[in-house]
Amino acid sequence: MSQTNDLPFSQSCENNKQPILTQLERLLADAKHVLEVAGGTGQHAAYFAEALPQLRWQSSDIQSALAGLNSRIESLKLDNLPAALALDVDQQSWLLGTWPTAPAQRTEPTQGEKALSAGEQFEKAIYDRLGKNAAINAGPFDALFSANSLHIMSEGSVTNFFLGAGKLLAKDALLIVYGPFNYAGKFTSQSNEEFDGWLKERNPVSGIRSFEAVCSIADIANFEFEQDIEMPANNRLLVWRKRAAE
Repeated sequence: MSQTNDLPFSQSCENNKQPILTQLERLLADAKHVLEVAGGTGQHAAYFAEALPQLRWQSSDIQSALAGLNSRIESLKLDNLPAALALDVDQQSWLLGTWPTAPAQRTEPTQGEKALSAGEQFEKAIYDRLGKNAAINAGPFDALFSANSLHIMSEGSVTNFFLGAGKLLAKDALLIVYGPFNYAGKFTSQSNEEFDGWLKERNPVSGIRSFEAVCSIADIANFEFEQDIEMPANNRLLVWRKRAAE
């Protein structure tokens, strides 16, 4: 779905961006550098970066979503909203905690450069536009935000999301997740149950996640649960803080 200006558009993002911002203004009062996972249409990144100019808002998403996400970001030209970067929570650098805080040196052009995939060509275009000869070093981050992503990912990817965040983020960094969750094995509303069915019809690995299961994974990844905030339309804003490495 698109607006008349052909930028990607989500009505749910439009509806929830202000309630989320109200909470982020408080939660991120001391933050400087936020990583957004699954930036989607870019509406959240645009709204939050403009409203919170003291933050550097680094958005990201899987490769196939970057073109639309960056079309919105580039149209705004905000100093604190750089180009979004490719991030798949199942990729090795994420799981090792090196995405993208430890940049790998780009090699001189070789014969292999002629066979770059479309995704690699897109990333190279970003590097060239930013005037860098090395892979982008976007971190470090003192907060991570993700909205409406865990119910799209598979259960395995949800685990990887937390494990990678646990490696990437420093002590005391906040991890903030927005979306619907089940409690004690039950849906919190009829609409959430219907939404879960719709998700599973689209992709059997998707579905609304269990609050208890997600908290258990976060604990393993070295995050201390702090807040469960009720949000409009049967959604929640869950907040964890990274513990010191054990």
